[in-house]
Amino acid sequence: MPALRSRHFCSVAAALALTVSVPATAATADSSAALREVLFVGNNWDGTASVLKSSGDFAKVGEINVVPDKAQRIAEINADPIKWIYYTAIRNQVGQGHDQYVDDMYSTPDGRSVVVSRPSFADVVSIDLATDKINWRFPVAGYRADHMAVSPDGTRVAVSASTADKVQVLDINTGKELGEFDTGDKPHENVFTNGGKYIWNMSIGEVTTSLDDPSADWTKGDRHITVVDATTYKTVKTIDMRDRLDAIGLKNFSDAVRPAAFTPDWSKMYFQVSFFNGFLEYDIASDKITRVKTLPANPATSTDRTTWLLDSRHHGISMSPDGTKLCVAGTMDNYATVVDRATLQEGPLVTASTPYWATVSGDGKDCIISESGADQVTAIDFATGQKVTSVAVGDHPQRVRLGHVQADWTGPSAS
Repeated sequence: MPALRSRHFCSVAAALALTVSVPATAATADSSAALREVLFVGNNWDGTASVLKSSGDFAKVGEINVVPDKAQRIAEINADPIKWIYYTAIRNQVGQGHDQYVDDMYSTPDGRSVVVSRPSFADVVSIDLATDKINWRFPVAGYRADHMAVSPDGTRVAVSASTADKVQVLDINTGKELGEFDTGDKPHENVFTNGGKYIWNMSIGEVTTSLDDPSADWTKGDRHITVVDATTYKTVKTIDMRDRLDAIGLKNFSDAVRPAAFTPDWSKMYFQVSFFNGFLEYDIASDKITRVKTLPANPATSTDRTTWLLDSRHHGISMSPDGTKLCVAGTMDNYATVVDRATLQEGPLVTASTPYWATVSGDGKDCIISESGADQVTAIDFATGQKVTSVAVGDHPQRVRLGHVQADWTGPSAS
């Protein structure tokens, strides 16, 4: 991974983030024996997705081209001065000099297609897994597509339109927009909670500026959690962590909520914030931050906040299916660790190269992190906190999601 570049003022923000507390799959609506559970790994700078076994040795099953229409999209961008400005800004700022071709992805319930959000192309597409051809394309509002979430029944995806400050909800099979809702500045992670009753969106504000000192935190914009009814898309609650942080004396903490993990009963949320090497526990019923965990700082990590990737210090958190363990990606500190949820005691620090995401294996035994600096994913045993294995993938892996393919799928059979 190239050295992190100094960031300058830019209205296009981006980041990656949040995981659910149990393995999420977009194919839960179809339990047919003809389906095979896999891990989709989005290789952001390649424009590919590596498909791995979901458990065991995590061997590679196949690969998907998520930008089969690349030439057409770039021609359209070059013909529109405004689109070209945003496209170039995304490459130079968020992408560190690289195009961002895949942010998030989920498979359809029948395991025949994968739906992908593509930041640089400001769209969501459905790609046929047998042919690598596009089934449908949905241009998002504004100029950048970001994180998605899939409904528990696998029929809807919610995508953050990050420069338009809204979330759009699509039919996963047709790409038709079913609804949308407004958010804070630069919507980021989305999560369907409580069996699909609500959608939580976390907005992170401006993360590409160099105004990173706590005294300039107010310049980062309106950052809050928006909770909406997942049927009507009407807001039922907004949560500004600024007030909750101030209440416990953390006035210098950022209130930009990054990745988060919920307990299986949805009663607590564990979340990361910009610039912090650790995480916080939030009790949903009492609406209070109840515990704060600071994780070790790597002595080799620069103390200059402007060198940290998109305001991240630690970026990526997941929870074991039984809710007893957390797995944290220490992005700028170059490690990952498993934390006991009861005691908040961390386990061994597993060395990793810019780990940028954390999720859960198909069998629930391992935490899976993406190492964007080493072009690999690594499995860490929840029980022992020790590394299990690493598997090579494409250039700059970021999001990792569980999903399904047809049982005999090994890659596209036609171009």
